[in-house]
Amino acid sequence: MRPVSVWQWSPWGLLLCLLCLLCSSCLGSPSPSTDPEKRVGSQGLRFRLAGFPRKPYEGRVEIQRAGEWGTICDDDFTLQAAHVLCRELGFTEATGWTHSAKYGPGTGRIWLDNLSCSGTEQSVTECASRGWGNSDCTHDEDAGVICKDQRLPGFSDSNVIEVEHHLQVEEVRIRPAVGWGRRPLPVTEGLVEVRLPDGWSQVCDKGWSAHNSHVVCGMLGFPSEKRVNAAFYRLLAQRQQHSFGLHGVACVGTEAHLSLCSLEFYRANDTARCPGGGPAVVSCVPGPLYAASSGQKKQQQSKPQGEARVRLKGGAHPGEGRVEVLKASTWGTVCDRKWDLHAASVVCRELGFGSAREALSGARMGQGMGAIHLSEVRCSGQELSLWKCPHKNITAEDCSHSQDAGVRCNLPYTGAETRIRLSGGRSQHEGRVEVQIGGPGTLRWGLICGDDWGTLEAMVACRQLGLGYANHGLQETWYWDSGNITEVVMSGVRCTGTELTLDQCAHHGTHITCKRTGTRFTAGVICSETASDLLLHSALVQETAYIEDRPLHMLYCAAEENCLASSARSANWPYGHRRLLRFSSQIHNLGRADFRPKAGRHSWVWHECHGHYHSMDIFTHYDILTPNGTKVAEGHKASFCLEDTECQEDVSKRYECANFGEQGITVGCWDLYRHDIDCQWIDITDVKPGNYILQVVINPNFEVAESDFTNNAMKCNCKYDGHRIWVHNCHIGDAFSEEANRRFERYPGQTSNQII
Repeated sequence: MRPVSVWQWSPWGLLLCLLCLLCSSCLGSPSPSTDPEKRVGSQGLRFRLAGFPRKPYEGRVEIQRAGEWGTICDDDFTLQAAHVLCRELGFTEATGWTHSAKYGPGTGRIWLDNLSCSGTEQSVTECASRGWGNSDCTHDEDAGVICKDQRLPGFSDSNVIEVEHHLQVEEVRIRPAVGWGRRPLPVTEGLVEVRLPDGWSQVCDKGWSAHNSHVVCGMLGFPSEKRVNAAFYRLLAQRQQHSFGLHGVACVGTEAHLSLCSLEFYRANDTARCPGGGPAVVSCVPGPLYAASSGQKKQQQSKPQGEARVRLKGGAHPGEGRVEVLKASTWGTVCDRKWDLHAASVVCRELGFGSAREALSGARMGQGMGAIHLSEVRCSGQELSLWKCPHKNITAEDCSHSQDAGVRCNLPYTGAETRIRLSGGRSQHEGRVEVQIGGPGTLRWGLICGDDWGTLEAMVACRQLGLGYANHGLQETWYWDSGNITEVVMSGVRCTGTELTLDQCAHHGTHITCKRTGTRFTAGVICSETASDLLLHSALVQETAYIEDRPLHMLYCAAEENCLASSARSANWPYGHRRLLRFSSQIHNLGRADFRPKAGRHSWVWHECHGHYHSMDIFTHYDILTPNGTKVAEGHKASFCLEDTECQEDVSKRYECANFGEQGITVGCWDLYRHDIDCQWIDITDVKPGNYILQVVINPNFEVAESDFTNNAMKCNCKYDGHRIWVHNCHIGDAFSEEANRRFERYPGQTSNQII
């Protein structure tokens, strides 16, 4: 049964309250106990979950003591304390806890501070603290809990999960005043409607302000609002029937949800509703991704250049991810200390989305790599950029990447997921891809030709479906029956991987061309909410790069594995030597899923020279390029064995190449190829002196799905004088600003690596 969220005043309700006042077991710990001291421990206390947005089993913890409701400070708060509080609330245990008023700041007293529990206490009164009402915190530090959605046997709901003295707005939408159902999506202008427990109602526009419109537009995925033609809507309102359920809306403009504003609801017996007024109307401005016209897009892009920028990384869906900011031409992350919905909403609106649906802490969107630029960001919610918010400059000991902040933003409803579906799969996350084409009256479903269908195309399909990332993009789907759908309606699909829908990818249009015909060779996907993310440790490449002249008689094994330049075939074996640029490569998995080879163990190749199986034919490209991009040498590192060489402190190794073991890279681990092993080089014997670029690309053919492919390439400047080489300015492809990347070839730094 759902917990009661609204008090209904009735004789039975009054009787229940009297029983609660008389019965200490109703007001104390929900776990029955025969020890009278433990029953007395929580006597006079009541507990509830509050805040928004949240689910029924999570929220800000509030305690009523001496008739006054108050909160708990997050200082020293732990999962053990959350366990005790969840049991007080009638749940079996806690699955997590939150800090920095994630569910909004409370009001009244802060009853407990520095709460310390072992987790086995029957009541929160048995935990150590500074004492009731003794706190040095503000409500911006209110603690919350996330409980397991499982109730204690026999628990009485006298401990109310949330007491509301008014109705609750559950959902908001915009209804076009004319042409309802025929307007293109997303709908940006129309009447404001709110869903109350008894259905959809309109809002009286008396006292309606731009702040209210700002909050409504933010909830619906739009960054800002604009003025509407009030005269037109007033004239239209006179000809229509209205059902008002809400009035007296007063928002500050920084709220993430309309329920956080001051609201007045009409009572059931109100006969005159909104006299002399009409329904509230809003007009929202879509962000660049959802702008209906190119004019709007140009307007969005005409922002002053040189301003600090913000981006999201590692999110499975649009409008979510790890927050990264640009400082001194370098991208870095944000520490989650004091991170809240106000700061998250500033980020979301700055990026062209609505207000924040969730402010994420604890690297929920994966850990970043490199600098942490900001900490303790405190936004009011009115700022136009995160950089306008007060913040603390970070130092090395202040924060770690395990505390990277993230966001989930409200997005406009586009209906894109209704134009694509999967069929024949074993679960809703896999199957043959079917798309809908045609106009009104001619709509039909069809298949996609499997030619050239790969990971990038599958990524877009899974994103459009709302299913996250793609584990695999399949060109043959004969084992998935598509029922009576046999027509191929789309071919030649080529995506960059960033598109929101398959319609935005390049394809053949109405002229269908398929090399392999039949439903056997049509496109399929397997989707996943998580994916790996590989990054090369660029500083290590720069630190370990050097030249070695290696005798040919020591390179037979390397030649057999095609690790030398093609000119080595005509060398006078075993006399002479090859000049090799050596360096170490340390590949980290900072995503949210293990990186596994695409091929199964049955197809791995045994390499006698190195004494182990190689699981991927092409895992990394090593190249020497001229400044204009011409390739003059390549590493020919054809095959790889993937394993966990080292891991972070709290992560255990899972993959090892020895003894035909499982191969892969665990989240939080890295695979290290030392500079002194075979094939960990580029053969530069034929390279002439000059200025070059050393480029390393991981997973170059996108064979294995990753959450982010833009960080797979690493580049360094190289200066080669025929005897020595200087390698400098090594960086991941997306680590610098665009301007810094343009200056890349002219960077003057260098190191003094000597020839061995």
